[in-house]
Amino acid sequence: MLSGKHTKQTYIWNTRSIALHPCIQTWGVILARKIQQDCKIMANRYPNLKNPHLKTMKSDFLYHINVNVADTDNPTEIREKFGDVKVVCMGGTKNRMLALAEHVRTLLGLDDKQELVDIAEAGNRYAIYKVGPVLCCSHGVGMSTMSVVLHELLKLVHYAQCDDPVFIRLGTSGGVGVAPGTVVVTKEAYNGYLRNEHEIAILGKKVLRPAIFDEQVAKDLMTCSSYQRDYEIVWGNTMAAECFYEGQGRLDGASCDYTEADKMAFLQRAFEKGIRNIEMEATMFSALTRHVGVKAADVCVTLLNRLNGDQVLLTKEQKEDFEHRPFTIVGEYIKKAVMPSK
Repeated sequence: MLSGKHTKQTYIWNTRSIALHPCIQTWGVILARKIQQDCKIMANRYPNLKNPHLKTMKSDFLYHINVNVADTDNPTEIREKFGDVKVVCMGGTKNRMLALAEHVRTLLGLDDKQELVDIAEAGNRYAIYKVGPVLCCSHGVGMSTMSVVLHELLKLVHYAQCDDPVFIRLGTSGGVGVAPGTVVVTKEAYNGYLRNEHEIAILGKKVLRPAIFDEQVAKDLMTCSSYQRDYEIVWGNTMAAECFYEGQGRLDGASCDYTEADKMAFLQRAFEKGIRNIEMEATMFSALTRHVGVKAADVCVTLLNRLNGDQVLLTKEQKEDFEHRPFTIVGEYIKKAVMPSK
């Protein structure tokens, strides 16, 4: 029995009689369902993101990937279609992501008779292939194009209530003091000022966010790569440039107002900060995913050593071999994530 005082009267509540009262019984069922739902959310660690305005939206059309969340309060269709996603892989081109999707399908032993469908094709900007619990998505070149699809993919896994999804970028890069074909798993990302942060202008103000990838995911990826011995795999820092030519200190662009000595001095400073490769997405990618509480990693192969030149001089066969190297490492990670006993 429970008792409580209210003004001068004393009320006695009997738990058995409460259970029998129709009105209280109804509220009891509602409360029980709410508690059950909250416990499920806590257990599954759904991405909650950091935008209170999303809660006020009745629907949300993810325009660039052509996914319509018709009812944000109860997106049943989205959950049924995408709720099983555990890993979101991202890479520059549609062809590379299609190749990755085919690779993952073989690794997981899924049906290979049905043609893979680009579910974002109607958006006419990005490509997305779903292979079981894995999404393979193209993001274009550079931070600005990647940020568009990254925002929408983060919202997608949020609405789908995916259980602690991991985002992994697989790409190509220029090496800094490492041989061509080396795979770099990124620890921290540095911008063009060699600062470990991402800078973005929001409402006319400069906003700085830490550019750090999830350490455990990176270590797990390095563990998955431990058996590989025909090429080097390193855990190092990555510089993300705003452009391919001047922003990376190249001498072969349409414009260049610095000397080769200036370039080499800059690359040496980068090397001393632990930077082992240069690409164009890592700071934004790490900063945004970390900001919204989603785990992420960057796995890139180097196509050249920038200390020895600026041009990518590979045969078609070499380029295909190099581009496939991150597939092998990330593929093993996916197998462990999806089939832990394997």
